[in-house]
Amino acid sequence: MSLDSRRPSADSDRPLPPAPSGRVRWTGRRAAALGLAAVATLGAAAPQPLGPQGLGDRLFPTLGNTGYDVTSYDVTLDYSGRNDQPLKATTEITAQVTTELDHLNLDFARGAVSDVKIDGKPAQHEQHGEDLVLTPASHMSRGQQVKIAIQHTSDPRGKSDGGWIRTSDGLAMANQADAAHRVFPCNDHPSDKALFTFHITAPQELTAVANGLPEGSTRRAARRTWTYRTGHPMATELAQVSIGKSSVLLRHGPHGLPIRDVVPTADRHQLEKWLVKTPNHVSWMERKLGPYPFEAYGVLIADAQTGFELETQTLSLFEKGLFTNGQLPSWYVESVMVHELAHQWFGNSVSPRRWSDVWLNEAHATWYEALYAQEKGGRISLDSRMRSAYEQSNGWRAEGGPPAAPKAPSPGEKISLFRPVVYDGSALVLYALRQKIGTAAFDRLERAWVTQNRDGVADSADFIALSSKISGQDLASFFHGWLYGEHTPPMPGHQEWRPKKATGNAGKPARPGKPA
Repeated sequence: MSLDSRRPSADSDRPLPPAPSGRVRWTGRRAAALGLAAVATLGAAAPQPLGPQGLGDRLFPTLGNTGYDVTSYDVTLDYSGRNDQPLKATTEITAQVTTELDHLNLDFARGAVSDVKIDGKPAQHEQHGEDLVLTPASHMSRGQQVKIAIQHTSDPRGKSDGGWIRTSDGLAMANQADAAHRVFPCNDHPSDKALFTFHITAPQELTAVANGLPEGSTRRAARRTWTYRTGHPMATELAQVSIGKSSVLLRHGPHGLPIRDVVPTADRHQLEKWLVKTPNHVSWMERKLGPYPFEAYGVLIADAQTGFELETQTLSLFEKGLFTNGQLPSWYVESVMVHELAHQWFGNSVSPRRWSDVWLNEAHATWYEALYAQEKGGRISLDSRMRSAYEQSNGWRAEGGPPAAPKAPSPGEKISLFRPVVYDGSALVLYALRQKIGTAAFDRLERAWVTQNRDGVADSADFIALSSKISGQDLASFFHGWLYGEHTPPMPGHQEWRPKKATGNAGKPARPGKPA
């Protein structure tokens, strides 16, 4: 994600322990199997009641669920042509059970469930807050594969706090960080990635697109159904579906990579001067990191005001105004485009194990954005930008916490997680690391990180371990200060740099290099 700095937009100092890998829910026959004496010994007076679960993520404790791993989603959406009406939907989930379960929790809100089947048999369902609790006809055992089919609606109306975005001519998605379950039932946490298939039916005059590659479309009367499938696992927060009066523009990037851009048809000619730059952006990133990690790329330009751009997998979301307001220089617009492209490696291919690891996503996207602006724009050097960030860094830490232990979002403002300390404040950690280990080791680290963790999840401890291995130095103490410290440590190689005293009024811009 990159916050739109054209408009206003916001703990512990020790490394966090790994997120729990699973929690047994002793319900029904599992509690009975323990025997009354054993239950008394455990101090359990009764089986655990149905209700919200959550993975216990420090920043979003109710997100995600234990007891299973999703391997695939198949989401069917039926759009009437009006974005002020609920969509009819079916979500099919294939999952591997990882512990003994009598009940299975999914994250879901903003819709009504009409029917649930597990392995083809009717299952009970209850809504508890934003958890959908399913009770199958029979017990689910560890190692069992289950297929869940849920008929429901998906409602784009209501608060603009993520999920569906209503555009001038239809819909798009913005699920980061905690909003995919406001569109479809899911295990809504980036640590549980899965393959996705989308089937979208809409009036024939509209165009529907989604992550991955198209697998054809069919027509029936005045409606068309489009099918898309991902070739790599994806976190729920990165899912994208767009429906509107759009044109799909095709070109090729390096090595024949399909580049698919989706733009409002009325604006396609005005936007083309920006779209033609994407293949060169991909080539530039590949020179830094190696091969692009997915089956396709492109930009989705939406006629909507969101206040941010978003790295939805294979199809990054942008506000139309970024390209059409006429006040932003080319180098700046392109650097924002590179920011979202860089996320395809950092955040998408390598996803955070928990949301406190989001600095790994945004630090790297900001880093390559800044490098591109330096090389192609020539307006502000990386050193200058990082010195400016260093001066503000104590204020950013006071406002938002240290990079790897950020403060929770403000109540009712989930996007406020993405404060300046997550962007330039975290890119500053990478700058300090390069100063510490040298450019050659740093460049090897970057390539190794995205290669070794491709299509997976990783956390701060993994990055520390790989940095130490490649540099041949024990960097635990170095990272402890930079990632978890209340105050910004001295900058290696720049002892003359001084952070300003924190005033409690940290600067808002996510990009100090933003033009006035």
